[in-house]
Amino acid sequence: MADWDYIIIGSGSAGSALAYRLGEDGSKRILVLEFGGTDAGPFIQMPAALSYPMNMKTYDWGYRAEPEPGLGGRRLVCPRGKVIGGSSSINGMIFVRGHALDYQHWSDQGASGWDYASVLPYFRRMENSAALRDGSSDGSFRGGDGPLHVTRGKRDNPLHQAFVEAATEAGYHATPDYNGQRQEGFGPADMTVWKGQRWSAANAYLKPALRRGNVKLITRARVDRILFDGKRATGVRWTRHGKVHEASVAAEVICAAGAINSPQILQRSGIGPGALLQSHGITPLVARDGVGENLQDHLEVYFQVACLQPITLYKYLNLYSKARIGLQWMLTGGGPGATNHFETLGFIRSAAGVEYPDIQYHFLPVAIRYDGQAPAEGHGFQLHVGPMRSRSRGWVRITSPRAEDAPQIRFNYMSHDEDWVEFRRCVRLSREILSQAAMDPFRGHEIQPGDDVTSDEAIDGFIRDHAESAYHPCGTMRMGAADDPLAVVDPECRVIGVDGLRVADSSIFPRITNGNLNAPSIMTGEKAADHILGRAPLPRANAEPFHHPDWASSQR
Repeated sequence: MADWDYIIIGSGSAGSALAYRLGEDGSKRILVLEFGGTDAGPFIQMPAALSYPMNMKTYDWGYRAEPEPGLGGRRLVCPRGKVIGGSSSINGMIFVRGHALDYQHWSDQGASGWDYASVLPYFRRMENSAALRDGSSDGSFRGGDGPLHVTRGKRDNPLHQAFVEAATEAGYHATPDYNGQRQEGFGPADMTVWKGQRWSAANAYLKPALRRGNVKLITRARVDRILFDGKRATGVRWTRHGKVHEASVAAEVICAAGAINSPQILQRSGIGPGALLQSHGITPLVARDGVGENLQDHLEVYFQVACLQPITLYKYLNLYSKARIGLQWMLTGGGPGATNHFETLGFIRSAAGVEYPDIQYHFLPVAIRYDGQAPAEGHGFQLHVGPMRSRSRGWVRITSPRAEDAPQIRFNYMSHDEDWVEFRRCVRLSREILSQAAMDPFRGHEIQPGDDVTSDEAIDGFIRDHAESAYHPCGTMRMGAADDPLAVVDPECRVIGVDGLRVADSSIFPRITNGNLNAPSIMTGEKAADHILGRAPLPRANAEPFHHPDWASSQR
């Protein structure tokens, strides 16, 4: 008799959702393997401490990309969660589903059954949404009783309202719910925070699943490879505290280790580009050239402006204030520690004729970096801004057959000419928005790029020297039709060419979605669970999302 019905590799956004749904009726025996450890403690659970866990070896795999020619040879970090909850335990807690047309593109590229009408019911199933409770959206778009609490900040800093007003003065729209009918516009941000605590996939899904008794979690388990009998997956081999372990499955192995780790596991298991595997002494079981390819990410710059009024979060950037905020949060669960402070977002189209938003804005009432270092003294605010649909593609490749050896990661950032055109628009449109009258009481000098950075050449230099990853890697084992030679999984998440093995995480995205990726990753776990259990998909939604008139008229 097999040890387990299902083995899930990875306890991140999709893996935790899978554990919860696959074990929901109590009849299945499920093992979850996670290399990281506990998520206990304020560095993860306090929302305002978000910059700490992604810079701590305890919680982060510590990956760095290869030198990027388009960024002057810089090597960007690629934080990935090494902890229960995966990257949902170290991310910025910003909840963005993506645009309806993202999923239409997935469907058009061979991921049948993943169009917007098909995935919307899974977004609703997973959510317990504040937008539904406060009336800014309705049940045709948002869910009200799912395990994942999605809330909003107080937005009591006047800079939030001023920024949205400036955007409307510049000709854009306000939107009450970018995850509802209309993504395009500026408005309140959704966050995965509940009662002042990070509401990660571990808190929402994994811990409730473990309490049922039929789901077991093993931490500190570094997965070596998936085991096969012929071309059927039969189990998993991993190392824990120096000892090798194996477990067998009666049904399936599901790889949910993320866009960087999942392709490595398949490559070590003999599924991947034949020449790559053979160069490392691995006999190919199934040659799939798409394993590890199609890597995508969002790149962004921090557009920073000095603030004329002492109202920003700069006042908290000292040890005494940080200690006081931490103590208040631990005693009450409230105060400045109970929010990620990314409380306003925006999505716009960069030019007339663009079918749907291709630029995203995160507004933050402080000028600071993810590493927690303020680049200038004094009060300031910033926009995180970047294009959503870069044409550049990269790859993830093992460097040896050993699980402990880090892979090569190359994003090929800014390798397409159109990327530069779109990024210049990001900078110039940001200036246009911030120059509006609503910002006059607050707008000081431009910290970066700097008032003198105006020509194409100067803006390109700023991008080359200062652009950073938004930490949204995906696409490395894309979903598509079974006869597509570069697809890795079919629309039911089954790995093409073998049996008993599926992949369900952000690696299967055919193309990156509009905005942050945690929400689509959890949705992928939710939907994959129904495929794995052989259930009929949830009924298609009939809600009509907003499409800009420029695009809508072109479809008639």
